[in-house]
Amino acid sequence: MTTNTTKTTNGTATDTTKSATTAPTPIIPMPPAAARATAVTGSVIALAGTFLAWTWTDEFPGNLTVTGYPGGLQVLTLISAALTALFALSGYGIRGLRWLTPGGTNSPTRLLALGVLGTTGYTIGAISYELGGLVNLEPGAWISGIGALLALIGALGLPADHGYDRDESPHLWGRIRHSLSAPEPGRAKELPSWAEILIIAAGFGIGLYVFSYGISTEYSELFIGFLITAGFGFTAVLRAGLIKQLSALTAKHRNVTMAAAFVAAICFPFTQSNDQYALIGANILIFATVALGLNVVVGLAGLLDLGYVAFLGVGAYAAALVSGSPQSTIGVQFPFWAAVLTGAAASLIFGVVIGAPTLRLRGDYLAIVTLGFGEIFRITMNNLNGNSGPDVTNGSNGIPNIPDLELFGFNLGLPHNVLGTELTRSGNYYLLMLLFTAIVVLVFRRSAESRIGRAWVAIREDETAATAMGINGFRLKLLAFALGAALAGLAGTVQAHVSYSITPEQYQFAGSVPPNSAFLLAAVILGGMGTISGPLIGAALLYLIPAKLQFMQEYQLLLFGFALMLLMRFRPEGLVADRRKQLEFHETGQLDVPEDKPLPEGATGVAKAGA
Repeated sequence: MTTNTTKTTNGTATDTTKSATTAPTPIIPMPPAAARATAVTGSVIALAGTFLAWTWTDEFPGNLTVTGYPGGLQVLTLISAALTALFALSGYGIRGLRWLTPGGTNSPTRLLALGVLGTTGYTIGAISYELGGLVNLEPGAWISGIGALLALIGALGLPADHGYDRDESPHLWGRIRHSLSAPEPGRAKELPSWAEILIIAAGFGIGLYVFSYGISTEYSELFIGFLITAGFGFTAVLRAGLIKQLSALTAKHRNVTMAAAFVAAICFPFTQSNDQYALIGANILIFATVALGLNVVVGLAGLLDLGYVAFLGVGAYAAALVSGSPQSTIGVQFPFWAAVLTGAAASLIFGVVIGAPTLRLRGDYLAIVTLGFGEIFRITMNNLNGNSGPDVTNGSNGIPNIPDLELFGFNLGLPHNVLGTELTRSGNYYLLMLLFTAIVVLVFRRSAESRIGRAWVAIREDETAATAMGINGFRLKLLAFALGAALAGLAGTVQAHVSYSITPEQYQFAGSVPPNSAFLLAAVILGGMGTISGPLIGAALLYLIPAKLQFMQEYQLLLFGFALMLLMRFRPEGLVADRRKQLEFHETGQLDVPEDKPLPEGATGVAKAGA
């Protein structure tokens, strides 16, 4: 039974309805005051340890030998410990800190304490493994480790933010999961419009800083520590209710939110001094734009397409053939705008040609046919080499030496000085791809909110019912297939110039290097089907993590499958889910059929005949 809760001064939640619940109990039996004091003390000790040396040699990346100046992984422990202390102090009701926990109070503290222990423990383990034992640790590492452990013990001694149902008697794992959940935050206090816009801008500014820090990590140990800190930190902020309140503001100011998002994205290349990191950003945008196009097909229309990467390849090959490359068999050079239209039109035509005979199939049969199309495209590009077929694509050699673009006298292949900051080649292409991403987002948003978009959703939910209501399912599915193909071809025209060359092996169903069909589909599912920000976030994670953790490339597909299993178990609606998916996959406390209650005394009933 679902209960409504309100927060008390000690940070716990109390029942405000007649629902039967038991009082929340901590994982470790401790008085709440002592547990909170222990959490605060432990996080302060962990923070203080970051200002001492953690090892005696600079052979470990990040130079953790300096006293008084944290560096590398020490900075992540410092940030996590500081946030743990702040959220733990907010439980005292201190004025100026209450806004941190509009939802849960104790669950964010537990998650942040886990993040401190995870980051610190990983660092200690990495130092011991790489340098040959615990003997290589200096006192600072032990102090931070002991402080992180104390903070977690104190956090586990805090009561849960809401109680159990009386008929519920969870085991230890169930109690731990319950202690990490939190009640929904109440409605935020009304603020002036300018203040709400400033909060939205600050939120995107923090997001830009976190993303720039993660993408510019110089070694894998630091990136793994970043993932641990960011993962626990984001979940803690989510449990605290801050994300939901920010989402309410972004929904209220949608145009301002879109503008703030793209302003933050424009600022990204100016934060990067290394061209390699800007190139990762450009490739993430290509991957994300293609995933957003696939979201039209899968997320809105509900068509499972396993060969979608072929449409990206069609656009890339079309643009490469008319790019003026010396290895192009056509030998013509179109202006960029004409090349873009050529790539999008070629992909659209292929989408219609493939979709017309196959979209009468449903479910697994459609998935098998589209998978076959993706493989047919790759094999055909290999065979158009002058031996097995006409000489069009140079076979497995592909089309190399694709020249850089020049727009309005602005050569994207050369660095340029903009506002005192050097914009490298990768930064130039990043900004160009950002423009295309904005176009795709606009098309997706307008399509989803139109009558056609609502018809797509109806087909996705129940095609038989939609057809019975007069919706032409085949025509609308073909339209979704063609639109998704055209958006992929649009991204492919830029990809051809970014990568200098294209080959058939770049467009596989599954491989260690994205984009490929499996990773594109996973980006949509991971981020959240039918949303705008979901595929963008999913694509960024699925591209960035393999790019940073090169040593795990051999086990990438194994880890990828394991991550999808965890996602399907704990968050099947994706990282960013719309309201429909949340109601579909999670209990809401609402009954499917209203309770059959007797009429109150004196009320007049309605007979069946009268009804």
